[in-house]
Amino acid sequence: MTAVPRSAAAWAEAWESRMPKYLVQASYTAEGMKGLLAEGGTGRKAAVEQVVSSCGGRLETMYFAYGDDDLYCVVDFPDQLSMAAIAMTVRASGALRSKTIPLLTVEEIDEAAKKSVGFRPPGA
Repeated sequence: MTAVPRSAAAWAEAWESRMPKYLVQASYTAEGMKGLLAEGGTGRKAAVEQVVSSCGGRLETMYFAYGDDDLYCVVDFPDQLSMAAIAMTVRASGALRSKTIPLLTVEEIDEAAKKSVGFRPPGA
């Protein structure tokens, strides 16, 4: 039996730890990069926190990079529809291209490994 958290903060932390996590990889378009240059990283982080929280999510971490992708974020959302809604809205802006990857915990992988799967390899 799982213990019930005793404080509101402990309850919120327990709830957030159960929310699905996603890795978002993004590349700015030329227009998006102009916006980043104008606002700076702090301004864009505030914008990301606002959009994520608007659908009940939480920004866990955010890093800028250079190379194929300009931005990496780990976000938590209460459900996959909230993540989809944000991904569609942000992509529709044309300011960036992004890829969203669902993340699984070690415990979730343990559960998946225990599932019985009816699979036959090709040619077997």
